[in-house]
Amino acid sequence: MKTVKVVAAVICDSLLEKSAIFATAKGYGEFRGQWEFPGGKLEAGETPKQALEREIREELAVKLTIGDLIDTIEYDYSTFHLSMDCFWCEILEGEPQLLEAEDARWLTKADLYTVPWLPADIGLIQQIEQEMR
Repeated sequence: MKTVKVVAAVICDSLLEKSAIFATAKGYGEFRGQWEFPGGKLEAGETPKQALEREIREELAVKLTIGDLIDTIEYDYSTFHLSMDCFWCEILEGEPQLLEAEDARWLTKADLYTVPWLPADIGLIQQIEQEMR
């Protein structure tokens, strides 16, 4: 099975407080309408953090402060294996613009389970919930 290496930004309101996270609804493809953390595939020669900076500029037109790696999620979809490095992030510059997603919202700890997450992303929610206030 082919492995797809991606990065994801768990954008929080504050790297110190973590009282809300930013999630997006996929705007295209097989999983359209399901929720995820923004990010995407690594390109040749990129480090995970470089890929994350590029992907978030392309998807949301903002600049990030990239914090700690939360986890690397390994998940088998029907046609590929996903390996996703997930980082805590905070917006450094700009207001998010939805250039690829069809919807987005800030979720508090109480709201985390109110959206239909993609299967790979739901695996991260429990870890995020433990670190949120």
